[in-house]
Amino acid sequence: MAGRTSPSNGGAGRRTVLAGTAAALAAALAGCDAAPSGQPSDDAPQGPLVTGRKPKGKDVIDVVADCGAKGDGRTDDSRAFARAYAYAAGRVWDHIGRTVIDIPAGTYLIRSPHALLNAPAGKLKANGLRFRGAGKRMTQLIFAPSRSEDAYLCRNEDGWANVMFEQIAFRSATPGASFFYSFSTGQAQDYRFSECEWTGEWTYGLALDGSNTNSEMRWDACRVGGSYRKAFLYSGLSQKSPDRSQQDQFLNYWFTDMKVEYSWGNFLEFPYGGSVTCRGGSYIITGRRPGDSPDYGRTSTFFRFPRGPHHDSVQRFHAEDIRFEVRGPDTVVIDCAWDSGTVHFNDCDDTAHSFKPFAETSRPHRYRIGPRGPLVRYDSCQLSGKHFYEEDAGGGPKARYDMCLLRNHSAQDFIEGAGGRVSFVDCLGT
Repeated sequence: MAGRTSPSNGGAGRRTVLAGTAAALAAALAGCDAAPSGQPSDDAPQGPLVTGRKPKGKDVIDVVADCGAKGDGRTDDSRAFARAYAYAAGRVWDHIGRTVIDIPAGTYLIRSPHALLNAPAGKLKANGLRFRGAGKRMTQLIFAPSRSEDAYLCRNEDGWANVMFEQIAFRSATPGASFFYSFSTGQAQDYRFSECEWTGEWTYGLALDGSNTNSEMRWDACRVGGSYRKAFLYSGLSQKSPDRSQQDQFLNYWFTDMKVEYSWGNFLEFPYGGSVTCRGGSYIITGRRPGDSPDYGRTSTFFRFPRGPHHDSVQRFHAEDIRFEVRGPDTVVIDCAWDSGTVHFNDCDDTAHSFKPFAETSRPHRYRIGPRGPLVRYDSCQLSGKHFYEEDAGGGPKARYDMCLLRNHSAQDFIEGAGGRVSFVDCLGT
């Protein structure tokens, strides 16, 4: 028995302890299979859990060693990356991806669109694809297609869910090319980017299209550089969707500890609503648009939420612990015309350049509030310039500023437009 003592020292003997441990382990293992051998328990699922056979080949492949990429910044490595993706797609088993694609340190020139990820509509339904670099600015992918129009490095049309990119830098060497096109009617979702970087001039970073589930996407400790003719993340492209008003399932996007420091363009653009959370980091627009844009004029905006036709989808935005730099009158932190939902800034600061001559008349936060909102709230923020609220027919809820520091104006002069819809609680102005 395990409790038996040795007559020599009054403790359990070594052999007795080992025997007790073995007995306990055997009992634990027996407990994992309570049903008699050969007899399934009442709760056990009947039939095979997984169909087909496990695919042959390696679970981790190297685009250099296994697929022939050079990574010298001069050789076109498009075929090597296409080969790596085809290998991963070919090893999908029971709708589950089984391959990690390793991209060692180096500079990889890619000229062919869709070479990194190519999932056209109707070809594949899979869950789990992972691209793993050696480190930000150690693994660099240069996208240089012959023309920029509709040229995307990645395409996922209802093919993959749970796609991960780690420690990779992406650069557009053809001005106006785009990084990722994602179309979904229920499949394309759950993307994660960890310690990645974007530079160069893009039209879109990620362009989301479809009527359902382009959602559950996360960016952690990434750097968004370069410039964007449209936006880094554009939700609701309407390129393939037959009904624009059905674009209403853009949910749950998280940006954590980001370094958003790009030359011009928009960071996020969500005309069809969405649930967006940005926590921590530094957000800076370093330059100006090279010319007037038909859609945006000369402004560059971090968070642009126009009012598009759609069903009553979620409309929620939250920014917390972020330092914004408003370097000129054409820099806008938020321009929101959603017709419902909530907008909340908590412990944010955009006053780094509030001492400059343009700051007093600048309007870096702009709203159009309808009868159902959005509800707007600022808590413990430091704010420069003025905030603008456009009149909208039918009245609407009030915006609220709580314990905020207004750098350029008193509370009475801080609001332009529909000032009667704004209340201040324990705020301090000039």
